[in-house]
Amino acid sequence: MTALTLSTAGAATLRADALVVGVAKSRKGGKGLVVAPGAEAVDKAFDGKLATVLETLGASGSEGEVTKVPAPSGLKAPLVLAVGLGTAPEKDEAYDAEALRRAAGAAARALAGVKKAGFALPVEAVEDAEAVAEGALLGAYAFTAYREQGKDAKGPLGEVALLGTKPRDKAYKAGAERAAALAEEINRARDLVNTPPNDLYPESFAAIATAAAKEHGIKVQVLDEKALVKGGYGGILGVGQGSEHTPRLVRLAYTHPKAEKTLALVGKGITYDSGGISLKPAGHNETMKCDMSGAAAVFAAVVAAARLGLAVNVTGWLALAENMPSGSAVRPGDVLRMYSGKTVEVLNTDAEGRLVLADALTRASEENPDAIVDVATLTGAMVLALGNRTFGIMANDDAFRTSIHEIAEEVGEASWPMPLPADLRKGMDSPTADIANMGERMGGGLVAGLFLKEFVGEGITWAHLDIAGPAFNEGGPFGYTPKGGTGSAVRTLVRLAERTAAGDLG
Repeated sequence: MTALTLSTAGAATLRADALVVGVAKSRKGGKGLVVAPGAEAVDKAFDGKLATVLETLGASGSEGEVTKVPAPSGLKAPLVLAVGLGTAPEKDEAYDAEALRRAAGAAARALAGVKKAGFALPVEAVEDAEAVAEGALLGAYAFTAYREQGKDAKGPLGEVALLGTKPRDKAYKAGAERAAALAEEINRARDLVNTPPNDLYPESFAAIATAAAKEHGIKVQVLDEKALVKGGYGGILGVGQGSEHTPRLVRLAYTHPKAEKTLALVGKGITYDSGGISLKPAGHNETMKCDMSGAAAVFAAVVAAARLGLAVNVTGWLALAENMPSGSAVRPGDVLRMYSGKTVEVLNTDAEGRLVLADALTRASEENPDAIVDVATLTGAMVLALGNRTFGIMANDDAFRTSIHEIAEEVGEASWPMPLPADLRKGMDSPTADIANMGERMGGGLVAGLFLKEFVGEGITWAHLDIAGPAFNEGGPFGYTPKGGTGSAVRTLVRLAERTAAGDLG
């Protein structure tokens, strides 16, 4: 993990391997570069011509653009890296926190293999410093567990030194500690998503969660196959019955003595999704190790809440199973009796996530939390609707849905509120069971949300985050987002917990 320090040194005197400065597009017609605040000493070392030098090299100030130049003699660091912040803000306005986060992430990734870099980006308040720290630590992430570490292998940036901060100020210290803890847990979720399914399966995931829970004072309970059978968890068992790796339901409980509210977080944890008997075609199953991203996000969020000592009780439910075809697998046409007692006709075994979530939602509801949020890579329909970078939000309470949308936007996670049209419920009527696991094809993401709503306890506020698009980045890295697992929804869940602790559940 990349180290984070708050430095009292100036940009000119910092002993580091590189200095990171920000540049932006001028608001005057969008032509010309503007050197962002924080880089004054660096610009001075270039005799006030840093922008001119960068423009000569083709820099435009576009968001995330990286330009490296050798440092002049007036700086201790041998390299200057200029990163684009987009269009400069209006006079007397600050740079947007997400712009700072993305710029820091792009810079940190470009400095892979470097031991120490000083970040002299615009920092006018604690929130700015925290955004830069968070972006840099997330951007420096690299998943190398399965790569041979040869002589030419570049590890992540070793240390991020934040300039322009107040290291002795309690608020800055707290902001840095929060950024470090949050980034570590997001990167933990990313590691889990990126781990191949021959190594990450329900039992091993449960073991990882158990170890982390013990380390951070979180109570943990793991229901294995025998306990699931005894408890009547027909949804989780049905999905997992075709695999040699038996399913698990993990309960993680963080409690605080001053907590007045309880949040329940439920995560879909399909460690590999072949589609089962309704087998996915080639081209659609190669990345299905990521189908446990919801459980990874919930796990990371609970641990982050514990590390931050938030005054709220947070219970995480990880519904873990592997969906495989075999002679013992659930078949289209089978009927499962769920933990709630309802029966579900399985029309498509590739609509399995809602089955494991249904059992976990029912179980979570029994503890009567103040709110439940489930997170899942649930439907391709949501990706078709919102693209690869935005998750959908559905809820049984409009105000709660709006609150989560606002929280997601605040922390820099793209999201969009989605409806739960009552007319789509009829499509899940079954002549055999209480409900089918499939409905109308059009609006499939909304149909899945309506299915889950059936298993939420009466009177409990609930929201569903479908992170199928942003959970796994198959394209190139951008900003602080790497290729592969992204840790989607962790920041939203943690900020929800923080707001709840502050008395603002939404």
